[in-house]
Amino acid sequence: MSKIQLLDSRLANQIAAGEVVERPASVLKELLENALDAGSESISVDVEQGGVKLLRVRDNGSGIARDDLPLALSRHATSKIRGLDDLEAIGTLGFRGEALAAISSVSRLSLASNVEGEAEGWQVTVEGRDMAPTVSPAGHPRGTTVTMRDLFFNTPARRRFLRTEKTEFNHLEEVFRRIALSEFNTAFRLTHNQKVIHQLPAGLDDTLRAARVAKLCGKGFMEQAVAVDVERDGLRLHGWMGLPTFSRSQADLQYFYVNGRVIRDKVVSHAVRQAYADVLYHGRHPAYVLFLELDPAMVDVNVHPTKHEVRFREQRMVHGFLYSSLHRAIAGVRPGQELAGSVADEGAPAAGMDTAMAPSQGNMSLTSPAGAGMSSLSRPAGQAWPPTGGSAFGYGQGARQADAYGALVGGQRAGQVSESAPSVMPPASDNETVPPLGYAVAQLHGIFILAENQQGMVVVDMHAAHERITYERLKQSWADDKVRSQPLLVPVSLAVSSREADFAEQQPEVFSRLGFAVERAGPETLVVREVPALLRNGDSESMVRDVLSDLLAQGSSERIAQKLDELLSTMACHGSVRANRRLTIPEMNALLRDMEATERSGQCNHGRPTWTQMSIKDLDRLFMRGQ
Repeated sequence: MSKIQLLDSRLANQIAAGEVVERPASVLKELLENALDAGSESISVDVEQGGVKLLRVRDNGSGIARDDLPLALSRHATSKIRGLDDLEAIGTLGFRGEALAAISSVSRLSLASNVEGEAEGWQVTVEGRDMAPTVSPAGHPRGTTVTMRDLFFNTPARRRFLRTEKTEFNHLEEVFRRIALSEFNTAFRLTHNQKVIHQLPAGLDDTLRAARVAKLCGKGFMEQAVAVDVERDGLRLHGWMGLPTFSRSQADLQYFYVNGRVIRDKVVSHAVRQAYADVLYHGRHPAYVLFLELDPAMVDVNVHPTKHEVRFREQRMVHGFLYSSLHRAIAGVRPGQELAGSVADEGAPAAGMDTAMAPSQGNMSLTSPAGAGMSSLSRPAGQAWPPTGGSAFGYGQGARQADAYGALVGGQRAGQVSESAPSVMPPASDNETVPPLGYAVAQLHGIFILAENQQGMVVVDMHAAHERITYERLKQSWADDKVRSQPLLVPVSLAVSSREADFAEQQPEVFSRLGFAVERAGPETLVVREVPALLRNGDSESMVRDVLSDLLAQGSSERIAQKLDELLSTMACHGSVRANRRLTIPEMNALLRDMEATERSGQCNHGRPTWTQMSIKDLDRLFMRGQ
């Protein structure tokens, strides 16, 4: 007896469905792509129980003729490619002809359609072991309706791997968002359990397109985004890129399209990261909605089963075009254009926006001067390095800071110390022990504290040090069951996406334990009434946005607990001293003493080093590199 047998059609389709159908969101992606390929001007999506019970997609596209309906549910049947030449220059979103066959093998699927000029529509269903198609008349306007019910009803093993209704719908809504951003000339509608979630009119002009992006990505993104439109050498890049002031703690607001297809490509990601490298702090992610258009023959979309990845035939050219276009767009934004009201009061306590937010200050430059050894975020705009006047310290404060230090050594106070950490005076005699981090001499490059101890010089990253201190205090507060909160004098209103607003409304206890009091004030509006007391001087709006982003990425309460270190680190970053914040000598010494106490008691450094012991030769090299 032969051991090799042909698989029956249903089993073959169910195996193929393993690549195509992972969850209801996968089904929606395939159906929406088919609807767009049909030239639809309006698409309506109806979902029940996260798409498991029902997923219906109706469009007004070209439709399918009666004779073609049985073929539409067959494997490897498509109207989008005819030969090898078409495969080498694919201009449609779908082309393999496997989606409908795979979906019908693991669900109860029906397809109704009507082409222009026909008096009535027709409907096709597949039943039985051999999946024989049955065609019957059906009243239907021009276009196509695909109805999928009871996903994985005949494959219970796969059904057990589905998540909760809320989780599955979140995945499905993300797919809807990606597709809706890819085609502005088409109107979209999404309902879940008979409730309208999104109603998006066709974006026939710039205003309507911007309104759709604001609806799907949040008004905050559009308020801090720059429009991009560059064309060169047969390539065109257009869309919106977020300013560095709108950086995220997660890469959850990054949409890149190649000829209308949403992708995640290594070449693209690397080019974008390089373009933002000089203006984003470590660990932050840019936000963008960008579209790349090029000759279909220059890109191969048939390299991944789910078509999420592509391969460019001229990778170096595409990388260079993306990097130069985005880098110039960022450099072309003047600091005053970003956020007129975001410059913090220099006399305020050393807290607030983190280094990622630093470009919003009026004396900062978004461009990186050629040959600079450090990011331009650490120096004033247009100022040479070292600064004029013989000073080697940022902001030209070296002489005044040295005088203040001399006065401090002589027994006079050079300035007021923050309430949280009293000033520590240097020892009166050489017999007394000098602290490990020594005593502050000055600020260097606007982001380092230069200190002197018995072994030589110490350079402390003031943002990293303050973040570490704040992180340890937040972690201790969490261990005490709740982070202590403080009411805001004036509540802060945030424009967010509907998904973020839903999450904040459904998870009040999570925010409460983190020290926040967040209420929903509208479909896409949140109001922050309380923040953690340790972060009271931080940027409340940016802080809540990042916490929301982290919480959405983690999902369940169990995963939030597992990723607690990352979440508290994000919060600590917002409560830490920012780059180019001017500190007095007593404030710097207080920070050093707090850092020493944290090093002694803390158990987790969770990231970059906060201080470095340097010899005179090392210090000379640092200055030479900056020249």
